[in-house]
Amino acid sequence: MSTRAADVTATVRDRLVDAGEPVTPATVAAALRAEGGVLGDTELLALTRRLAADLSGAGPLEALMTRGVTDILVNGPDEVWVDDGDGLHRADARFGSPDEVRRLAQRLAAQAGRRLDAAVPYVDARLPNGARLHAVLPPVAPDGACVSLRMPPRRVFGLDDLVACATLTPTGAALLRALVIARAPFLVSGGTGAGKTTVLSSLLSLVDAGERIVLAEDSPELRPEHPHVVRLQARPANIEGSGEVSLQVLVRQALRMRPDRLVVGEARGPEIVPMLGALNTGHGGGAGTLHANGAEDVPARIEALGCAAGLGRAAVHSQLAATRALVVHLVRDTRGRRLSELRVLRRDRSGLVHAVPAVAFTPDGVCREFTAVADLDARLGSRWRESNASGQGPVRLPTENPSARGPKAGTRDGPEPDWSRPPVGRDATAAAEDASARGRPGAAPSRPGRDRGDETTDRVAAPGRQNAEAGATPRGRWIGVGRDRR
Repeated sequence: MSTRAADVTATVRDRLVDAGEPVTPATVAAALRAEGGVLGDTELLALTRRLAADLSGAGPLEALMTRGVTDILVNGPDEVWVDDGDGLHRADARFGSPDEVRRLAQRLAAQAGRRLDAAVPYVDARLPNGARLHAVLPPVAPDGACVSLRMPPRRVFGLDDLVACATLTPTGAALLRALVIARAPFLVSGGTGAGKTTVLSSLLSLVDAGERIVLAEDSPELRPEHPHVVRLQARPANIEGSGEVSLQVLVRQALRMRPDRLVVGEARGPEIVPMLGALNTGHGGGAGTLHANGAEDVPARIEALGCAAGLGRAAVHSQLAATRALVVHLVRDTRGRRLSELRVLRRDRSGLVHAVPAVAFTPDGVCREFTAVADLDARLGSRWRESNASGQGPVRLPTENPSARGPKAGTRDGPEPDWSRPPVGRDATAAAEDASARGRPGAAPSRPGRDRGDETTDRVAAPGRQNAEAGATPRGRWIGVGRDRR
């Protein structure tokens, strides 16, 4: 923008603000005439859009909010970053000064009906267009105001769309579809930007049209394509500290609304208590999202949040065990957002709950099954294996040098790990081996003349690969694997 254009924009803006008039082509033209300026139709419309963005919109960010961008991050006047699905990169947008960034943050907060000033230097709210706003002011942000915008999805992705963009494999999509059909409760976990809300919205879109879904959220983000959805939104306290409506209240109200499925949005703090309560109300198919480093960390994460909210450790684990929820974990790596694994919850002899691996998906799309897949089959059935959209049946890949390595802990042919032992490291639950299990009383011995290591196989489903066993049917390939010792 040239110096003259900037001066004209500032002059017209000040005149409109002083007069308290709305920004329309007519009022802008009148302000221009009063200042002795004349513009053509094209320039007049461009100036009108720019003034509307400056006075009631997102200013220089307005153009970025219509380009399919998922996140807009403003660290300063010359630092605007965007994420359009390919990672963060700098945008061309610029602000004139740090004060302009501060005014934008306060204007957006006012649009959301929230306060943002020196007394309350932070805000977390939802804008009228559905975008999620977070902003901080000095002294919380000593280098100047910072603004973060999470744009709402333009559409709801179906499972086929998630398969097309490699978030799900065909086997993973069939597994999640079976989870919804079986009305099993589940938690979608993962880090920031891993796609938890997107996947949960897709799964809720699969719910039968005859079921009533009640959503209780702190900030409305779920957008399932379903004919019968009721949304409840929490409300923070006002400046006087009154008028708060918490998630606990919303869950209690939701139970009186005859829900078939009760879904609580993301839990980051004390709201974990109503989430556990919602999953224990007897309504099948309940769900929610949770931040966690890994699927194995979900019980510890829930324990920390529950204890911080006032529950005892034993009460948290009792509530969590009673949910019988499945953990659907998503990751975001160099290949993008994808389904990483699915785990089941088991309670050990000490009363603590552990997330036991059932199915894991490698970055290459290979599906590995572990001991707990038997629990998964008991609840969801085994038809999801046959529903591979690629038309290829599962194949078996032997481990390297099985006779030397012996059974692999965590597979269908390996010994059951002792979940009462404290985990060591991130993947300890998947790799731990109970040495005493081999000699426990009543354990079935190996068949004579056959080495146990020869039976060790990883059952994996790799889309696009043909089964190495010619003539074997998809069903036949699964029969008898590791069943002689169960």
